[in-house]
Formats: sequence, C-alpha cells, structure tokens
Amino acid sequence: MNILLEKLKKQFDVHGEPRRENLHFIDVAPLHLPALLTHLRDYEGFSQLIFLTAVDRLEDGQFQLTYMLADAASRQNLGVRVHIDRKDATMTSVAHLWRHAKTYQRELKEMFGIDFPGSPGVDDPFILEGWEELPPMRRDFDTKAYSEKTYFPRPGRSTTEPREAMKAIDPDYPALPAMKGGEA
Repeated sequence: MNILLEKLKKQFDVHGEPRRENLHFIDVAPLHLPALLTHLRDYEGFSQLIFLTAVDRLEDGQFQLTYMLADAASRQNLGVRVHIDRKDATMTSVAHLWRHAKTYQRELKEMFGIDFPGSPGVDDPFILEGWEELPPMRRDFDTKAYSEKTYFPRPGRSTTEPREAMKAIDPDYPALPAMKGGEA
C-alpha cells in the first residue's frame, strides 16, 4: 500500500495516513477527486464503493466527505477524504463510477444540504418529504427548538431525579452496603 500512496502523492497531490495494515486514509483537493476515484477504480483495483458519508466541521466552515473504497483482491480499504466549503456545499457526482453512489448523494443532499449536480434523482425527496427546515444533520440545526415548535407538550410527562424516583419505589434504596476494599 505504501507504494500506491507514494504514487498517488505524486500524481494527485494526496496526503495520507495508515490506520491499520489494511486501512489507509488519504485527503485530496475537491478538484482532483473525480480523477483520483476513477484512477483507483480503473487501475488500482478499488472497484467497490463501500459507503459515502459526511462530517459537518462547523468550526472550520467545511464538510468532510469520505468515500470508503475496497480492493477485494488485496483486502485493502482506502478512505478518500475531501473537504468542501459549507456555504457552497457542492461536490462533483461519482454516480457515473458507482451507480449506488446516487443513493448516498441523495441522502447527503437532504440531510446535510450538500449538492451533487447531475446525480440522478439528487433533488427527489428521500426521507424527509416536504422538509422546509435547515438540513437536520447540520450541526447548527437546533433539534430542541424544532421539537418545541413542531410538537405539542403532552400532559403527564415530567422529569424526576433518578434517586428520588428509586426511593419512591423502594424506601430502602440504595440497598447495597458500602464497598470496602473491593468486597461487595
């Protein structure tokens, strides 16, 4: 794998790190991602796209996309990471390389607001039909505020401190003696 990583560093200006003997991660600029993924699939044996996921790096103003690839013959996995701007969250589609990538891209569009222009069905509702709010997987989405605005409080619900609740059930709580020197 080290030979491949050195080759990719020269050809695509990637930076990488091993995690395990059979798992490596590399970072690449968004501009080079389509060519790198095509090269890995067509010439290096990484024919399987295992998954595509995103991490919201709110403090950095970026999303990190990770394309996890597998080479079944060599039993190697390679995570290809790319960082894109949160404000203009757009990345080139890879659905032409792996058909199932369109499903991942559709999910990332809906849940994070990351667009993949030209990806089949990317604008079709996926999970959140009729959703008009900020995409819910963005870290600046306020789940509590959304819940308070959308759902009504139900009577009968209350929060009880756990120890008080246990004492109401069992007046002798806690029933276990204090621990001494590791003995129960």
